[in-house]
Formats: sequence, structure tokens, C-alpha cells
Amino acid sequence: MPSIFSYQSAEVDWCEGNFERSTIIAEYYNTVSAGASEGQAGVRRQPAPGTQELLLGDEMEQPCFLSCIFSTYFHMTLSYLGQLLDELSILWTLAVAYAFWYPRVYFPRCIKSRKHFFWLSGVTTVISTLMSFIKPAFNAYVLNCIAFHLLYLTWCELKKCNDKRVHWTAAAMVVCWVLAISSWISDKWLCGLWQAINFPYFHSFWHVLIAMSLLYCCPMVIYFDVNYEMPSFKPKLGYWPNDSWPVGVPYIALEESHKQC
Repeated sequence: MPSIFSYQSAEVDWCEGNFERSTIIAEYYNTVSAGASEGQAGVRRQPAPGTQELLLGDEMEQPCFLSCIFSTYFHMTLSYLGQLLDELSILWTLAVAYAFWYPRVYFPRCIKSRKHFFWLSGVTTVISTLMSFIKPAFNAYVLNCIAFHLLYLTWCELKKCNDKRVHWTAAAMVVCWVLAISSWISDKWLCGLWQAINFPYFHSFWHVLIAMSLLYCCPMVIYFDVNYEMPSFKPKLGYWPNDSWPVGVPYIALEESHKQC
């Protein structure tokens, strides 16, 4: 049995050829794109007068950073340990996001408080972590399926919201996610085709596109969370560097007392 630290000891191997551009990096473009995805964590700037700003990534910066680090390590080594760290870091990042941001109105009836939901999320995540050691290669499919629940929640919230910027941001998130999951599936199941035309790089596209999807998803989730948890504030979705453009890095500004959605 190879060591869990050994190169190419993982259960999965993506379409990109191994060690073609480096003697120490197994999948060069997958490694580089995974590391570059950390750039979606957000920006820092001073809030406008009279407002408070919730910037993209403030709450999730550390979990997302670790996820990118572990993904980079996995694609660099294709080790079994790297595979587990990559998949479990995504699982725990999702668990943290659900624990803090899942709207109370969608809690199961048996859950009476956020504290109880923390415990439910924690226990579920620990059990899922232990089960992940049984068949790690299956984890990626399960993690991707969680996106369907997030899309359903987004659809439910958009029906109650008339802010055009929120709807545009949701559309951008969905488009990026569709392109991302299409790239992931293409790399996984059409590898022979891409290798035949010497373009086996769709998994690296997945890294970039899913990061772009999160770029729009995180502030939108914060927007809905403010409406539920901070009703005395009016959340405003803005874009950096130019707020007049519908394209850029989104952020949430908290303004005078008013409930929009």
C-alpha cells in the first residue's frame, strides 16, 4: 500500500497530463488555477460616510483560504491525503456557511434556535467526514449536489425580493455555476475527447468559474441574511470599483433603517 503522502496515491486523477510541465507539480494548470482562486476572497476599502459595509469574504475568508490551499496541494501531488483535505475542506466550509447564514425560516420544525442548528450542522458534518473515508472519490458528487439546494433557496428568496441588482447578481451566479459544473463534468467524462484535441484543461476552468460563482453568491447570501437578522438596516448591493457598472466585485452596504425585501 502506498503512503497517503505519496504522489499519485489518490483515487482520482483529472484529465490534465501529469508532470508534463514540472517535475514536482503533477497537474500544473489545475494547481495554478486552484491557488489563483483565493483571489475571490474579497477586497478591503473604507465604507462610505453614513454606511457600514459587509465586504465579500469577511466571514468566510479563512475557510475559503484553507480550501484553496488544500486544493492546490492535492493537484500538485495527487496524493490520497491531498484528496481528503481538498474534499473535506469544502465540506467544512459549506458547514460553516450553513451554520451561520441558513435562514431561520427554513429551519426544521424540531430546531428552535440558531444554537440548536449549530449543533445539528456540526453533528451532520462530523458524520459526513467519517463517511468520507469510506469512498473519497464519491465525495465530489455529493458536494456538487449541495449546489441544487442552494439554488432552490436562492429561488425562494428571489420570489420575495424586488431589488433588480440582487436578481442580476443571482443570474450571474447561476451562469458561472452552470459553466463551472459543465467544465467539471466535461473533464471527468469527456477526457478522451479533450486529450485527442490536446486541450485537457477543463478542470482548471472549473476552479476559476466556481470562484466567480462564489464571488456573486456570498454577498447575495449576506444580503438575505441582513434582511432576516438585522431588520433595522437597509442592505444595498454595490459593485467595486465602479458602483454604476453592473459588473465588478459585489459588496453589501448597510444604510438607514428600512426593509427592502
